[in-house]
Amino acid sequence: MVRFEHVEKTYLKNGRSVEALKHINLDIQAGSVFGIIGHSGAGKSTLLRLMNGLESPSSGRLSVLGQDLSAVPAQELKRLQKQIGMVFQHFNLLDSKTVFENVALPLRLNKVGNQEVEERVSALLDYVGLTDKAQIRPHQLSGGQKQRVGIARALIMGPKLVIADECISALDVSIQAQVVNLMKDLQAQTGTTYLF
Repeated sequence: MVRFEHVEKTYLKNGRSVEALKHINLDIQAGSVFGIIGHSGAGKSTLLRLMNGLESPSSGRLSVLGQDLSAVPAQELKRLQKQIGMVFQHFNLLDSKTVFENVALPLRLNKVGNQEVEERVSALLDYVGLTDKAQIRPHQLSGGQKQRVGIARALIMGPKLVIADECISALDVSIQAQVVNLMKDLQAQTGTTYLF
C-alpha cells in the first residue's frame, strides 16, 4: 500500500536546513492497521503529508497505491488523493454546514449526483450512529460525535487508505475507546488500510 525507500525531507527555516525526516524505509501492507508513534517534532505529520501528496520528499522514493509520487502527473495525483481518507485531530468540520453536508462534501466536490449522495451519506451516518444528527450543525455535537462525522467524511469516497492524524487525542478518555472500536469495526468490514 505504501513504501518509503530512503526518503528524506528537509525544510528551509530562517535560512538554514532542518531535517524533518532522515533515511526513512518503511512498508505498510494493504489491509493492515499501522501506527506511528514519536515525540512532538519527530516528523510524524511530515510523514503523513508526504503520503497524501501534500508534500514531496527532498530525496528518496515514495510509492502509494503502487504509484511513485515523485513521477506521477498532477491529474493522477488528484485521482490517488481521492483514494486516501484523512481523519484529523481537531475534526476540521465546517460549522456553516449540517452534519449531512459535512459528510457529503467530498462527493459534492466530485460532482456525484444528488440521489447517490443521499444514499451514501445516509448509509454512512447510520453506520456511525449519527442518523438523528444529520440536519444539525457540528457545534451542537460532542467531541466524540464530531470525530464520528470526521470518520464518516474520510470514508465517504471508499478510500483504500485512511490516515488518522492523532484522531483521538482531543477526545475525553471515555470517548476514545468508542472511536477506536468504531474504526476497528469499519476496518474489519472493509479491509481498508489504516495508518494512525
